[in-house]
Amino acid sequence: MNRDGLVAYTDEAKAKFKGDGWWRDHLLTDWLADHAAKRPDVPALVIGGNPITYAELDRRVGRLAAGLTQLGLGKDDIVAVQLPNVPEFVISYLALASIGAVMQTVHMPYREGDLEGLLGHSGARGVICVEAFRDYPTARVMTGLKDRLPALEFVVVLGSAPAGAVSLAGLYADADAGPKPAVVADDPNIMLYTSGTTSSPKGVIVSSYPFTNNARHAVGEFGVTPDDIVFCPAPFSHLYGLFALQIALCAGATNLLLPGFAPADYVKLIESAKPTILFTGPAHHAACRQAGLYDGLDMASIRIIVCSGSAVPPDLARWVDGLLPNGRLLQLWGMTETQAGTYNRPSDTLDQCACSAGRATPGNEIRVMDEAGSPLPAGEEGELQIRGASVFPGYYNNAEANESSFDGDWFRTGDLATIDADGYLTITGRTKDVINRGGVKFNPADIEAVVNKMPEVAMSAVVPVKDDVLGERACIVIQPVDGASPTLDAVTAHLDANGIAKNKWPERLELVDAMPLTPTMKVIKSKLRIGGA
Repeated sequence: MNRDGLVAYTDEAKAKFKGDGWWRDHLLTDWLADHAAKRPDVPALVIGGNPITYAELDRRVGRLAAGLTQLGLGKDDIVAVQLPNVPEFVISYLALASIGAVMQTVHMPYREGDLEGLLGHSGARGVICVEAFRDYPTARVMTGLKDRLPALEFVVVLGSAPAGAVSLAGLYADADAGPKPAVVADDPNIMLYTSGTTSSPKGVIVSSYPFTNNARHAVGEFGVTPDDIVFCPAPFSHLYGLFALQIALCAGATNLLLPGFAPADYVKLIESAKPTILFTGPAHHAACRQAGLYDGLDMASIRIIVCSGSAVPPDLARWVDGLLPNGRLLQLWGMTETQAGTYNRPSDTLDQCACSAGRATPGNEIRVMDEAGSPLPAGEEGELQIRGASVFPGYYNNAEANESSFDGDWFRTGDLATIDADGYLTITGRTKDVINRGGVKFNPADIEAVVNKMPEVAMSAVVPVKDDVLGERACIVIQPVDGASPTLDAVTAHLDANGIAKNKWPERLELVDAMPLTPTMKVIKSKLRIGGA
């Protein structure tokens, strides 16, 4: 790994976070070894009804770590992992951590253009991927990239390996690969790229300190125990999925795996496996609600549903919470740069959980600033900033982004938000999404929330279009439900009936077959390129 572009925490920051108790020198592999020794027969992973115990998981991780070492991979090497939520993802994650390598997550839908840019920027030395994803020949494409990316040497394939690649199954080594490198919590551990919903993706490399400790604190805040069954249908390639995985691993709980989200499969697994904690996005619940899949579903085993990834409509939150006879829905706000920045606690009221994303997580602080850079009082909307123990130190090899993204030690999130007098955060939109119509600015999230309630609308997004007179006008992009054809007149009439001021009404409508989405089902507005009028 080229450390020249790596931003590290200052010695002062590390001393403070450790001195205040926010950071401990925990490694993922320490948690695994501890559970394998103390509760070897407890299922660590369950997929398709088949358990893998902590002892077996520890054994497989050791064998793969030996195989990766024999292949020539080791400390500081960046290895991209493009796998679904299957045991091999977890095993690869832990094996790479045990040899001091850095795991770069890659989302499953990404194809050659995305892959070349991300692997080229990171300088990945290896890739672990599937043979094919649906009809896309992933392994063959990865081997082809070796000719164009000089740093890329190894392609490891789950399934049949084409020429120029090696099989993951064949890489498990029974023999000892020799002494492992000394790995400490301050070593680079994971690399992720931002979702890029408003701009080009940026690389985030962190050590074990910020995110594993953030997960450790969440275990206490949520009351997670070894008896819990944790189910996250969001991809592990996204930090939200990794957060859920880390929490279960820290607590010694069981991780329930679903390789890819499909509403019927998701509901069937809740019914059969009886999870106790779910990490979900609002789109998961909206899809099940629309299809009637929650009707009659026994959710008595669930004591916590965490909901994050995009704005959670209060009515949806209340509806899901009402389905839980023994549980509560909690919201969470986070970013690739922060992991969990705020969340509700199980002791919060229904109103606090339905209408806010909770309070700052242990070791973090949040504030809201006006356009002049001054702090705003409780209840006023402005740009959300965060600092503290789970906030990354800076983007990899991107000095320009680092210069614009920090105000001292405060990270400028780009989110619009309010914070009430008790510290509860409500996300209201994105600063880059604000529409400036003739000098009058408004937040499109308000319009989207109302339009999404129309029966003809599956999903909507308001984006600006250039205008010679006013500078910008609002265009609403709608993905209709099957068979529907909503009109602009119908949209504006609906907004009028719901009390939305006329200056906020969209003046143009575009229909799309499918919205461009991140893995957590957030609309990528930068890909909704609408020409000017």
